[in-house]
Amino acid sequence: MGERVVIIGTGVMGCAVIKGLLAQDPSRAAAIVAVDIDHKKLAEVQRQFGVGISSSTVEAVAGADLVVLAVKPWQVSAVLTDLAKAWPRHCLLVSIAAGVRIASLEAFLPDGALVVRAMPNTPATIGAGITALAGGSNVQPSHLDRAKAVLSSLGEVVTVSEAELDAVTGLSGSGPAYVYLFIEALIDAGVREGLARPVARQLAVETVLGAAKLVKESEAHPAILKDAVTTPGGTTIAGLAALEQGGFRGLIFNAVRQATQVSRALGKGGEK
Repeated sequence: MGERVVIIGTGVMGCAVIKGLLAQDPSRAAAIVAVDIDHKKLAEVQRQFGVGISSSTVEAVAGADLVVLAVKPWQVSAVLTDLAKAWPRHCLLVSIAAGVRIASLEAFLPDGALVVRAMPNTPATIGAGITALAGGSNVQPSHLDRAKAVLSSLGEVVTVSEAELDAVTGLSGSGPAYVYLFIEALIDAGVREGLARPVARQLAVETVLGAAKLVKESEAHPAILKDAVTTPGGTTIAGLAALEQGGFRGLIFNAVRQATQVSRALGKGGEK
């Protein structure tokens, strides 16, 4: 049956973890407990997934091997204050609470607590996300492997230092929104040129999806793939020139920088 996993918080990401774990192994339902103070949400989670439920963090965590903290940042303090009362020494905390630093998480728990901080993104809700994780001061490679085993239910997983998580937030955490904006712009541009909106939408979505897949599977540098569809005096180079003249590359740089800086500021503000 594997580890007993407790998911605290049954919002979008909490439910994504449950859904992903069950997709990997449906028999794990008996070893998963969802925790929330909203009884209606718990009942729906149990109906939908068939996992255990509890409205008491203390009771649920008492027998846990791994706890996924999937609550809002402002809820972390109250939740961990309760958890500390019954925290099992061997238990691993995996926090996906945005902006809450490892030191702040460790401060609530007994000395030696095992803490991993993770940053997923919204495609995780369909198992197509990318999650970056960083281990706390007491975490060993074996603990990171345990966290990866759970977070891989959301998509791919990479390990970084905590100092890099703000940049991760600016790139992959906020990145889906940048891509959505680009897709929206492609659709509207197609409509402007006379395409029906459903057709423009399909063309834009499949173009972005296919291009990303080609970059991933070919392992070629994006510039190489770009050059492969760019002929002298052709349509593509004309479009690329317009993007460069509009500062497209610089806008992406600045978007990631701004989001990263906000993440750093939020983290400093949330330090205990």
